[in-house]
Amino acid sequence: MSMETYFSCCGKSICSGCIHSLCMSENIGTCAFCKGVNDKTDEESVEELMKRVEVNDAGAIYFLGNSYRHGQLGLQQDRARAMELWTQAAALGSSMAHYHLGLYYVEGGKLKKAKFHFEDAAMAGDEDARYTLGCMEYNSGGNVERAVKHWAIAASAGHYNAMDSFLVSFNQGLTSRATMDATLTAYNNSCVEMRSEARDAAIRVFIASIGAR
Repeated sequence: MSMETYFSCCGKSICSGCIHSLCMSENIGTCAFCKGVNDKTDEESVEELMKRVEVNDAGAIYFLGNSYRHGQLGLQQDRARAMELWTQAAALGSSMAHYHLGLYYVEGGKLKKAKFHFEDAAMAGDEDARYTLGCMEYNSGGNVERAVKHWAIAASAGHYNAMDSFLVSFNQGLTSRATMDATLTAYNNSCVEMRSEARDAAIRVFIASIGAR
């Protein structure tokens, strides 16, 4: 699970585990970085966000695009505006913007454009994009060897779905036992490095919230 929260006051993002720790502490309602107060109205949040957008903050532009995409912060849902903002953020180096542009183009059947954005996101370290590239190669009947390499890279960074797909490729005889063992070891090591009590607690809260719907 990869979840982040963006703080428009200082332009930084933190993971779900850190957010959970913040919520459990006495600092709830303040920014984890600059200690600014976060109990703002939607209008105040957008105003603060726009200040960062105006200075070409890629994270702020990407986040504003998400807000338009889902109709958040009191903004009217507008997919076209979201695309414009994601394109701008991607040009400024946002891997998440590239990834979401890729998803958008997949929905529209424009796979060549989607692949372009997934490749840029993957090169910037986005493992969801790397995993998706592997699926595109595999499902299109294209370069299966390349698909397996994409999954191996993402799995080595701790991506669960990539590891699962890599296991399937091994069972199909598409990779060697030595490569399988090395990738599984790297995957386990990455998972250990990423785990924390706070992150595990955040995951439990997230799963419970889904079950309650």
